[in-house]
Amino acid sequence: MRGGGALRSGLRLLLRAAASAARTSAPAEPRRAPRSAAPPTSPPSSRGGHGTYAGDATGAVRPQYAPHADGDPDPGEVVWAWVPYEEDHSRGKDRPVLVIARDGAQLLGLMLTSKDHDRDAEQEARAGRHWVDVGSGAWDRQGRPSEVRVDRVLRLDPSAVRREGAVLDRTRYERVAAEVARVRG
Repeated sequence: MRGGGALRSGLRLLLRAAASAARTSAPAEPRRAPRSAAPPTSPPSSRGGHGTYAGDATGAVRPQYAPHADGDPDPGEVVWAWVPYEEDHSRGKDRPVLVIARDGAQLLGLMLTSKDHDRDAEQEARAGRHWVDVGSGAWDRQGRPSEVRVDRVLRLDPSAVRREGAVLDRTRYERVAAEVARVRG
């Protein structure tokens, strides 16, 4: 079919122009480092990131609500970071994390999910996993309600956080902190 090549060529030019216009238009959301199109499944160190996963935090956690709009991750903020799978720390997923406290130079965080665990709460509790509903927020572009896992506390290097997603209001933060204390003792 004649003209098909010209149509494809014109379409390519149009797509390039649209992409160029998108890059020069309104500023993008704040980011720490560029995110790849596909979520990473390997630890930050193998992707050129900082360090390896230090392991989940053990012992008491002392929550401290202290969000600051300064571009640095703070307790009370939901950030995006690579979270290792519990059963294999060499693999993981890029996901939102509620920063709950600091431990020296590291952040202590709780992973979020948009999966509803209310339907399988008994099964999750038998497996030692406890979730708290926190509703929706700017960390989820689709506005889906989220849950925070309160029994697993992650250690994160602040330089491995890719971007801030939102600040969790004090009321919801304190409800999460109370559940962390209840579940972890």
